[in-house]
Amino acid sequence: MTVVADSAGFQYAPPKAARGARRIIVKPNLGYPTPAPATVGLAALREVLVGLRRVAPRAEIILLEGVCVKVSFAEVMARLGVTQLLAELDDPAIRLLDADTLPSKPYPNRSPAPERFAEMRAPALLEEADCRLSVAAFKRTTLKERPLLSASIKNLYGLFPRAVYRARSPHARGQLHVPDVQRILVDAYFTLGLLFEGAVVDVTRKFVSRDWQPDVGAAVPVGKIVAGDDLLAVDLRAAELAGEPLSDYFQTIAARR
Repeated sequence: MTVVADSAGFQYAPPKAARGARRIIVKPNLGYPTPAPATVGLAALREVLVGLRRVAPRAEIILLEGVCVKVSFAEVMARLGVTQLLAELDDPAIRLLDADTLPSKPYPNRSPAPERFAEMRAPALLEEADCRLSVAAFKRTTLKERPLLSASIKNLYGLFPRAVYRARSPHARGQLHVPDVQRILVDAYFTLGLLFEGAVVDVTRKFVSRDWQPDVGAAVPVGKIVAGDDLLAVDLRAAELAGEPLSDYFQTIAARR
């Protein structure tokens, strides 16, 4: 089920997998030291954490992200205000971890026709959680003259270790753009996306880039937040609310499910 709420009145209702969970992983879209809407809004992230704690009072809640800039993970989190947010929540069972520093393992690609990767490496910790959530901003960039929408599925990129998927730059995951990011996103969905029990996409303001840059652009008010238990369905609804044309990878995923 997919739910749309006004941003001002958003109250998060977690999926069934979160209820009474012992460990929950939240993958927030926080890969750049640039505030919302280039990254997910802290108000939306706070409400997700509060909602999770409401239904899972004893859970360990792990915020798991991997940055994609030269700036250190700790500095990015401090600049975005995430460190301060966790201090305000004052909940020792909510932890912030850098995905690039964790042991990784291969996850099989369950697509009937993998685009490039038969398996992809990501933190082994993902398999040790009772519930996994992608909490994303909504963004549009342009690659190869085609719109590339970034929401809960694209948000998964931060889980793939840079040491494995780097290309020319050690700070990015260049291998995940070869031969075409829209094709690799299909592989990302069928390796990690199928593991996730829920998604939240913050469309309070959509981020619109004039080119490929995911952290340089304009903010356009939309005033909505979309939540649900299916990443593709949440992303499609967010795109509809934002008035954006669908990216190719959405149709490919839908056709192969």
